[in-house]
Amino acid sequence: MSQLRFQQIMSKEIAKRAFLSRPPEPPAEVLINDPFKSIFIGTTRIFKVPFSWTFTNLSNPHMSIAGITGSGKSYFIKTLLIRASYIWNSNAIIVDFAGEYKPWVVQSGGVVVSLGRGDFINIMDLTGMKPIDRVKQIVSSFEILTDIAAYPEQRRLTEEALEQAYTNKGFIGSERAPADKEPPNLKDVIFLLEEKLTEGTYQYPAELENAIYRLRQFAREGEDFFARKSTIDLDKLTVSGLVDLDLSNLPDEKFRALAALFILQTLKEKMRAEGWSEKKALKTIVVLDEAWKVASDEKSDAITIVREGRKYNFGLIVASQNPTDINEAIFSNVGTTFILRIKFENFLNYMQGSLNFSNFIRSEISKFGVGQAAVYMAFQTAIRFPETFVLEKIHGEEPLYVYKIDMSDVMTEAELSAGVMDRSYEFEREELKSKFIDFNISSEGIDELIKRMDDSGRYMKMLDFIQELRSRDVTPSNIVEFLKSLSLDDILITRIMSRAGYNG
Repeated sequence: MSQLRFQQIMSKEIAKRAFLSRPPEPPAEVLINDPFKSIFIGTTRIFKVPFSWTFTNLSNPHMSIAGITGSGKSYFIKTLLIRASYIWNSNAIIVDFAGEYKPWVVQSGGVVVSLGRGDFINIMDLTGMKPIDRVKQIVSSFEILTDIAAYPEQRRLTEEALEQAYTNKGFIGSERAPADKEPPNLKDVIFLLEEKLTEGTYQYPAELENAIYRLRQFAREGEDFFARKSTIDLDKLTVSGLVDLDLSNLPDEKFRALAALFILQTLKEKMRAEGWSEKKALKTIVVLDEAWKVASDEKSDAITIVREGRKYNFGLIVASQNPTDINEAIFSNVGTTFILRIKFENFLNYMQGSLNFSNFIRSEISKFGVGQAAVYMAFQTAIRFPETFVLEKIHGEEPLYVYKIDMSDVMTEAELSAGVMDRSYEFEREELKSKFIDFNISSEGIDELIKRMDDSGRYMKMLDFIQELRSRDVTPSNIVEFLKSLSLDDILITRIMSRAGYNG
């Protein structure tokens, strides 16, 4: 006769037993949605369930996307925008800091606006707003991008001059601007401050001089991209299909950020003016890729749009290689976060602290190949299943061409046998091409380099790759920046550069 045996077991031991573990994926009925009202992304890794994204059961339609160079971030964004245009007839505005999307937008028949190369934005344009509101927005931008907040008197002088410039052009601060009036620009504001300085009656001339200097940096001859009549019809921006706002020709990050902040401010006001819509679709999707202060500062309108956009059918996509560049208020408020490959421990700590995913998910993220992703979704109601799961691979509109750079020729035998480092790095083709553009390699040189890798099975050893860059006059500093973007430590980078023939 068999016997029943009782055993005393600690609860923590029970928790380790597999039969009590819930698979780290939402149920199929959550992942599979109406194909005519959702965007197909890919299949889940564990149960191979097709995942179609929709925001109807999420807190909002906004997304954050994080992933290192070569993880497939831009490939994924292009897929999202194409499919959103099919499903919802969505317009898209890409605030393109590096000019990475420009060739694709041209190829897709979209509109490219090139600030710094023929196109201008007057940041004092009103687009139907009240002058007093635009003044507050301009001052807010300067607070984000400069040190004006630390100097209250300079802030006051700047605000007063902005208001006076509108008044001089016939605009009343508390009334919405008529469409037929020409607004002032920053040069008009500078003129007013200079006039005040010339009068010699102001008791703090140094404060006045510094206020003038701060504005002049955005209005110098040849760099007055924001102090001339706009060449862009801002009212048509959200209804023009696919638009790439190329900021790569502007002088520096401060100029690029000012353009992005102005666009976000204008879109926010347009969003509010158009009002609430019953349609369960996305009218406009705004993409901020590698947006630096625009995504990290708590005063940025990126955060305002995230908090308000759902009721206006606006969607915001914020993407970055460095998750700490994205304000935690964005991570905690967006409806969906896609995490592609991330290597740095502090980045993983930031993401895990913001989204509270498991250590299993964390370990998977660090091992992802191109196009693999973890997905976190914030649902409107309480749920009884995991909010974070792993996708086997993103299925894009075109084949995902993966190019591999083999690290084995720069690793020691101990490193190879220990398996503590990645033996290779993978890149999506368009992302690799974008890197070559950053290195100022000619289009003919890029095509030749890509063909050389195609002929060898889309594969190249690291030292051979660096020699190819060197033969095309890519600077050592650019090569080092590229290696850093792979999350390589300084000792390994020094070793690679030395073996490639860069001594000292």
